[in-house]
Amino acid sequence: MKTFNIALAAMFGFAAFTAQAAEKSSITNAEALTKKYVTIAQTVNPEFVSSVTEGKIFFNRKFKLSSGKEAACASCHTQNPADQGKNIITGKTIAPLSPAVNNKRFRSLDKVEEKFTEHCNEILGTDCTAAEKANYIVYLLTERTPTAKK
Repeated sequence: MKTFNIALAAMFGFAAFTAQAAEKSSITNAEALTKKYVTIAQTVNPEFVSSVTEGKIFFNRKFKLSSGKEAACASCHTQNPADQGKNIITGKTIAPLSPAVNNKRFRSLDKVEEKFTEHCNEILGTDCTAAEKANYIVYLLTERTPTAKK
């Protein structure tokens, strides 16, 4: 029985370690992607420094869609990127954007790049700049706590 308890404790410890590693990996990937975008943005503006404030403004800024309606990132992803969102057209549930809350969000950098291209073109009508992407991710990294349910 003692051996079973030790094995069980080891499994739970490994599971907790694996979850922490996955979260850290997602955060590490987000930070690495931010550095990439900052480097690109600095080729346009050598004084560029990523900004949480600018990222939050961009996240909440409403853009006029081709349909004439307005939408922001927050329209689907809520005011708090640590919260679960909902697509305003399909009603489909969207996992939180914050890599601190959703350890799958930045697991694949190729998928992040693909989603940036897709969503920026849908909402802005063009690709987002490297500065916008860097600011956006820096903002997401700061949102670590989901909104308390009422």
